[in-house]
Amino acid sequence: MKRTWRHPIRGDHLYVRPPRRVRNPNRTAKVRQPRIRPRRSVNVAALVASPEEVESNPSVRLRVVGIVVLLLFGVMILRLWGLQVVDQKNYAAAVNANQIRTVPVPAPRGEIVDRSGHVLVTNVTSMQIVLSRVEASQHPEVIGQVAALVGATPAQIQADLNNVRYSPYQPVPVLTNAPTATIQYLQEHQSAYPGVSVQSTTQRSYPQGGTTATHVLGYVGDISAQQLNALKSEGYTAGSQIGQSGIESQYEQYLRGKDGTQELEVDAQGNVVGTLNQTNPGPGDTVVLNMDLGLQQTLQNALAAQIQTDRHTADATTHRLPAAIDGAAVAIDPNNGAVLAMASWPTYDLNQWVGGISQADYAAITAPCQSIQNGCPTDNYAIQGLYTPGSTFKLVTATAALQDGLLSPGTEVDDTGTFTVPGCTGAQAGCSFHDDEAGDAGYANLQRALTISDDYYFYNLGYLFAVQQSKFGAQPIQDVAAQYGLGESTGIDLPNESVGRVDSAAERQKLHAEAPNVFSDTWYTGDNIEMAFGQGATVISPIEQAVAYATFANQGTRYAPQVANAIIDPTTGKVVTQITPKVTGHVSLPDSIYQPILAGLQGVISNPSGTAYGDFIGFPTSYGLAGKTGTADTTTGATEPDSWFVAFGPNPNPQVVIAVVIDQGGYGATAAAPVVRAGFNYLLTNPVSPVTLPTPANPATTAPPVTQPPFGTPAPTTTTTAPAG
Repeated sequence: MKRTWRHPIRGDHLYVRPPRRVRNPNRTAKVRQPRIRPRRSVNVAALVASPEEVESNPSVRLRVVGIVVLLLFGVMILRLWGLQVVDQKNYAAAVNANQIRTVPVPAPRGEIVDRSGHVLVTNVTSMQIVLSRVEASQHPEVIGQVAALVGATPAQIQADLNNVRYSPYQPVPVLTNAPTATIQYLQEHQSAYPGVSVQSTTQRSYPQGGTTATHVLGYVGDISAQQLNALKSEGYTAGSQIGQSGIESQYEQYLRGKDGTQELEVDAQGNVVGTLNQTNPGPGDTVVLNMDLGLQQTLQNALAAQIQTDRHTADATTHRLPAAIDGAAVAIDPNNGAVLAMASWPTYDLNQWVGGISQADYAAITAPCQSIQNGCPTDNYAIQGLYTPGSTFKLVTATAALQDGLLSPGTEVDDTGTFTVPGCTGAQAGCSFHDDEAGDAGYANLQRALTISDDYYFYNLGYLFAVQQSKFGAQPIQDVAAQYGLGESTGIDLPNESVGRVDSAAERQKLHAEAPNVFSDTWYTGDNIEMAFGQGATVISPIEQAVAYATFANQGTRYAPQVANAIIDPTTGKVVTQITPKVTGHVSLPDSIYQPILAGLQGVISNPSGTAYGDFIGFPTSYGLAGKTGTADTTTGATEPDSWFVAFGPNPNPQVVIAVVIDQGGYGATAAAPVVRAGFNYLLTNPVSPVTLPTPANPATTAPPVTQPPFGTPAPTTTTTAPAG
């Protein structure tokens, strides 16, 4: 038997071979003729032609069909192998993804504490009433019932359900900080509220009060679309909370923590049917500030009280009531730039932002911001307010004069009360300048000029610098101001710092281009004189002023002001980041320059002729406190000048600088100096302590600081009553 190709599909079938023929030996062999039938071959035309057109050839067709079928089976087998073996994991994951939804579990934010471990910002657990979207769609009547339960309108509840910031696989919060009575009522009538439940959540809390260091701490709010677009790759979602101002914003990357995840099993309609797995979130790090809580509360309370007093007390010179629109106070350590306290007024309560601020509350807070005649509560005037410095700028001019050898510390100038610019014409910006507080003071050297704030002395310095440019350069005073950091960013670790400016010919060109009807494009000698005593177009922020005086106080090293001291892991107590002092510049202040200026500034407080002597009567002279008043006219049509006072001590090794300004508050000694005095009264009995980093063994405390009564506080009196009879 033998296989045959007659049946290609059943090629294994065997057929019986016919027997061989027996050749007849007597038969004559025929001559073999040529083959006349052509050899069969595969013809494409024959394959596709009709049966009538070609000779039937079923064997070839069967072979072709068999090959095609085999190829199709091969392709199918390869595809099945790819689906079930090669891509099995991918398709299994895709199937699971259709059944599992992963949602984030927000991490508790880190705490913010002061230098002594007093908690300024922490988290508390609160109860939320939440509503399931699925149940609300199946039982629409529950929306009105929930609205009545939580004191909202059905439209508000529906808006919450439609809010894309909430995950579609989690219930939507409709009331945070739910009252206990409401929760109890809901639990007793649960069947009447399908899809409504109670869950716990964490939110920000302020153990020292929501108005303590408001602008420094900042608040947390819903992430904006712009923020989400920029931070989506870092794990933020539409429902994330994010620091919006202050330390909460500046150190967001540390405070936010690490979100957990929750794997939810859902059905074909997207309804949650169970929880498969959950990863717990990791709390945020603790931010330790350089701030001294007791000093902070002292300064902010004194500032607010003084502004209110100022508004109701007529100026002794002008007999007008100061507007006292806004103000700020800053205290820093001159030896490293640590910000010990920072206050801004007007202010607001951080608790209003907890759980989301209402439209009514936000409108009330921001309403004053629409007019320049009112202070804006959301502005941090300590770093964003720009004020004409007035006589506090004389520190810069005095330094420049001594550095360049314009005159010696002992050189006396005869103050006649009015300084007239030689050769000045009416077309120039000022020909005559009059004394304010130290009118017609007679002969004064540098030390006395600073003590009594002799304007005439500094008018003369501004004039001499202007007419000797070939010797001293075009802007020697401005150059020294830059060394002190005035007109430059301080680099403070808070967002949205405003940068001041020091008046100059170049600045006038810029200002003229912006407001040609207000500023001239020509720089006159009178402009240089105004600049020399802190007037003209010069404006600086309180933090710039504090940095400048701190630079002088430590004899020439300028530090960037730093609010935060360290970042701590709350679980282990290990230091994540230590924020070290950063030097940003230097001022040449050898003793030949430093000592005469220091003596003049000490005389402001200790000399009976000093401009702030009356504010510090009774203050210990051994403390060696030095300071400078500033009374600065403004160009905004204000009826009262800006009030400045800056002081530092104890000398000769100063530890604290305090700068205070009150916008349109009047004379520096009247409005600003009392706030500085309150700060140093506190420091006399409560010196700043070293930074203490919290650890698991020595955690931070929510208790208020234990402090001693400020210096000068009257001793408590007791009254005894004689027994009757």
